[in-house]
Parts: sequence; C-alpha cells; structure tokens
Amino acid sequence: MKNKWKVAFFILLGVVGILIVTLFIMASTPFNRPETDYKDVGITEDEHVSFLVRTNKADLNKVINHYLVEEGFTGPIEYQVFVKDHVELYGTVPVFGQNLEMLLTFEPQALENGDLLLKQKSISIGALNLPVTYVMKIIQQNYKLPNWVVIEPNNESIYVSLQEMELKSDIKVRANSFNLKRDDISFTLWVPVK
Repeated sequence: MKNKWKVAFFILLGVVGILIVTLFIMASTPFNRPETDYKDVGITEDEHVSFLVRTNKADLNKVINHYLVEEGFTGPIEYQVFVKDHVELYGTVPVFGQNLEMLLTFEPQALENGDLLLKQKSISIGALNLPVTYVMKIIQQNYKLPNWVVIEPNNESIYVSLQEMELKSDIKVRANSFNLKRDDISFTLWVPVK
C-alpha cells in the first residue's frame, strides 16, 4: 500500500514538473508574427484641410475610454487605458484558470509619420513576475483591440496607427507631440474637402 502512494506522488510530481516546463517554453518562445511597417498613408493638402488640436491628459482620458466603450473594444476581458505621466493599461490576464489584475505602463512617442509608438516601461501582474513578451502575447490573443492598434510582443511595444483609425467623415489624425510629463499633447486633424 505504501509503494502505491509513493508511485502516485512521483507521477503527480512529474506531471506538475512537465506542466511548469511547458509553460516556461511557451512563454519564452518568440512570436512569429511580422512586426508593423511604420508607413505614411500620404495625406495630400489639396484634398484635405488641416486643423491643429491641443489637448490635455484629462480630456484625452475621457475620449480614449469613451471610444473603447462606444466602439465595443472592451471584449470578454475588460480593460481601461489611462493617460498620466505615461500611458497605463489596466485589466486582467488569465493565468492558470484565474484572472489576475494587470498593470502595464508605456512611454509614448509621436512618430514622424503621425502615428504613436508605446514602448513598454513596466509591468505588474498580481505578485507574479512573468516575461513581458509572454504577457503581451496574452493581451494580443485575449483582448479585443481596434485593428489600428498592433501589439508587438518582440519589441515590447504597441503601435497605434492613428492614420488608419476610422473616424466619421473620413477624418484622419496625426500626432504632432505627445509629451505627457509637460502635458503637451497635440494632433492634426485632416478633414477631406474633395
């Protein structure tokens, strides 16, 4: 009788060990999706009129979260985005069948083509210390994001293609400055006239 329990214990220990090794391998395997091209869609001045828009973090927070709810991008796992001295993504992430609270912070950068690049700054998931690329893959697979927001796990960044954001009347948006510490946020709205 004693040997059966020993055998059962070692089998269970082996299964747990294999599960841990499998999870580690999956977490450290590179993601094979091609990364985003930072392209310019080419807005012409003879077909569009430009308007400079300056805003602040408080107003931008209202617009972002209203847009996420209005467009139905909350998905099965809810998340929120807050603009403070950096961009924060709050949400939950499924780990071992449980949803753990998650906070990712990003440093935004306005690119020359008018899009935004959010470089991952810090990550916190409960008390777990998971690799950033693994967490970003989970976000990519489980969160419903607009098609103009691209998660790039290998670069530990999120690419926000403002040029591809679909707005009413075919208005296009380009980021000019996005310095959150100075609350210097400006965009150019390109309104079609033809």
